[in-house]
Amino acid sequence: MSIIETITDVTNSFLSRRELTCNFAGLGGKLKSLEAVDMVTKEFKLDGKVVIPMGLKTQVGKSLITGTFYVYDDEVLAKKHINPTIFSRLERTKAKIAEADAAAKEAEVADAPAEEAKKDAPAEEAKKDAPAEEAKKEEKSK
Repeated sequence: MSIIETITDVTNSFLSRRELTCNFAGLGGKLKSLEAVDMVTKEFKLDGKVVIPMGLKTQVGKSLITGTFYVYDDEVLAKKHINPTIFSRLERTKAKIAEADAAAKEAEVADAPAEEAKKDAPAEEAKKDAPAEEAKKEEKSK
């Protein structure tokens, strides 16, 4: 059984687009619009087409999300028909994801030398702390 259940799948020949309405089971409050686009693209094999999330609604009292998607063959036609605000929101979200990925990669690169230093550090710290530990043992024995 798939997570995605198709409610409607209509071809709108007047606007040259395909309109999909789907239910996502068990993802209430956990699904983001770009993740939903990826899932729909894989489920319906829409590679090379422009999939635009028009709305995701969480059902009250259920872990069910209903999403509406428009599928265009041409991005120019999509930008002509759909409000530019939707495209600006999608671009902002994509930019934030790209920044987060870049920051994660930088953190991994920065952590790698620090981890090597930490591996060497315990041996050095043990040597430094050895005289202090001996002094503490002597004080306790007195």
